[in-house]
Amino acid sequence: MSTQSRAPAAVALTYGGQTAPTISATGTFELADEIVRIARQHGVPLYENPELAGLLSRLALHDEIPETLYQVIAEILAFAFHLQGKTPDDPV
Repeated sequence: MSTQSRAPAAVALTYGGQTAPTISATGTFELADEIVRIARQHGVPLYENPELAGLLSRLALHDEIPETLYQVIAEILAFAFHLQGKTPDDPV
């Protein structure tokens, strides 16, 4: 795999609907590639934004996302739910 196709950072979020999304996995280079591979294997929607991944990768595992990122994360989650055919009335 060439270095150009590698993800410099990847972050997985967990969202249960009651609190802010939390960091469930984070990694760079090889670990980022593995996070992306596992997400694809399990049909998890992916969103590519290196700047956002870089910001989120600075957080610790299980940290809630900061309030300053609520809007952008909400938009990403809404799009991911839409891709999966879910609506706001569906359980998370």
